[in-house]
Amino acid sequence: MRRIIVIVSMLLAGLCWAQEAPVGNAHPEAKTPTIEGLSAPFGPPLADSSMSVEERLAFAAALDLEPLRDLAVFHGGRVKVLDTLARETVGAIAGRDRIEVFTGEVGSRTKHSFDPLFSLLDFAIDPAWYADKAIVHVEYLPLRRAIIEGEMPVPDGASPEEVRRIEQMRDLELRLTRVTPMAVLRQAPRIEQEHTTGPWLEGLNRLRRAINRFATVGDTMLLVAPESVDDVWHHVREHGFAQCSEVEAICDDLGSAWRAGDAQGVNDAARRLAQILPTINSDLYPTMRRSIELVYNRANLFTWGYWFYLLGAVLLVVAMTTGRRALRIAGVSVFTLAVVLHATGFVARCLIAERWAIQNQFESMIGVSLFGALLAGGLMLGRRNVLYGAAGAAMGFLVLLTATEAQIPGKTIGREAAILNTSVLLKYHVTTVLTSYGLITLGFVLSLFFLAGYYAKRLRERSQGEEATSSRAISGRLRDLDRATMTVLQLAFWTLGVGILLGAWWADHSWGRWWAFDPKETWSLATWIIYLIVIHVRPVAKNRELATAWLSVLGFVVMLWTYFGVNLLLPGLHSYA
Repeated sequence: MRRIIVIVSMLLAGLCWAQEAPVGNAHPEAKTPTIEGLSAPFGPPLADSSMSVEERLAFAAALDLEPLRDLAVFHGGRVKVLDTLARETVGAIAGRDRIEVFTGEVGSRTKHSFDPLFSLLDFAIDPAWYADKAIVHVEYLPLRRAIIEGEMPVPDGASPEEVRRIEQMRDLELRLTRVTPMAVLRQAPRIEQEHTTGPWLEGLNRLRRAINRFATVGDTMLLVAPESVDDVWHHVREHGFAQCSEVEAICDDLGSAWRAGDAQGVNDAARRLAQILPTINSDLYPTMRRSIELVYNRANLFTWGYWFYLLGAVLLVVAMTTGRRALRIAGVSVFTLAVVLHATGFVARCLIAERWAIQNQFESMIGVSLFGALLAGGLMLGRRNVLYGAAGAAMGFLVLLTATEAQIPGKTIGREAAILNTSVLLKYHVTTVLTSYGLITLGFVLSLFFLAGYYAKRLRERSQGEEATSSRAISGRLRDLDRATMTVLQLAFWTLGVGILLGAWWADHSWGRWWAFDPKETWSLATWIIYLIVIHVRPVAKNRELATAWLSVLGFVVMLWTYFGVNLLLPGLHSYA
């Protein structure tokens, strides 16, 4: 009990270490309740948690938490399912989708992981067990090293063997990327006094948020639907609403059985809780959206999408090279399947968020790749040329891979920034601009195909014994690539131009002016000018195909700066994007 008391008391006493400056146009931050007693939704924790890792793993394996997985919970400004809250909480604390523990001796340890829903409930019911477990992710390497070195000091007069052993232990913990909550609480105040600026400040703030998320898990159990649409969701231990006593009794039973290691008792209580909660204020309890969100969480549609995009790209490129009809059919089929998976994930996210899901960096990348892939598919069918499909598949793979695996901000479905809800013009402006970015990316991929073929042709022409027919065949494919690139770039030029005009219209509605040379506005115009140059330089260029390809590459680089660099590095009115 002492360990968890230390953690919670230090946090509530004001262990902030560092404060962040407010960011303009930021998405609203979720507020935690302040009602007394909410931090123990399933009863008071044990005085000391003595269960071993092996016993914990066996207990977790015996549980059936499926009845709780799709229960509705209010968190982060929206109603979501408990499975989503669990995934988000574990991700915010551990930096990955599951809590990991180890068994065995150092050097031959075996890694195990827990279901996120188990971890969420375990944090709320028996938090003391985690006080000395390495669960808190520390991304900034110097900060992680400072914590670990503080926890594993080299004693004065230590022998070389002892120093070497300590260094090996430090290296092992450093590569784990995570530290214990107690290590953070012991070392962070000292580190904050020594390092107060730059990446240290950012790292300490992230650490503070992770520890605070762990310490306040119990406060997030807002599982009881409100009496009216104007009311708020209730915590399971909040007094003053109908059936409160029955819900509290079930929660007490669940917590007592959990702390006793009684898996059957937990399973029985979980079923009872899953039965009663949807009946309280049932008219306002979500139904279909819960099922959609649970499928969205489990299906990993974007991950499957980028793998099918990769397979489709490979098949279509090989089909173009060999001319085999069977490969072309297979490539088109796989590409179509990837688009369907991609679109299904996008539509599901829109239904879950109850808005057009293009309002943060992750969502915009999903939209860019989807709109580009749809246009590529349309051009492939309309022009009867699989070049467009190959480029669309390659683009879909690269963008979806980056969005899902590179920790792009916005993967968590959250509330929209207030400025994004001021005019219906938003969805037209942003969708049009994202479509143009998808076309720019598509043109970039086609340009890479062209440049690879062009310089490969040059090398072959210089080699001895090259046949003229082979050279003509390559030239024919290059002409096809050039025509495809130019078609896409012209579409990108007009689409981006319309998007900029719609943005000016929206700016007038939202900010009261058409143009203010905001960094995003300025660089969007610079990107559009690149494609204006393409259209005007092409007729007079000595090698217009090569000039078009390289200008397409340049335009893509400028677009990336507009899309990422401006948002991350230059403050402005588009900082929410």
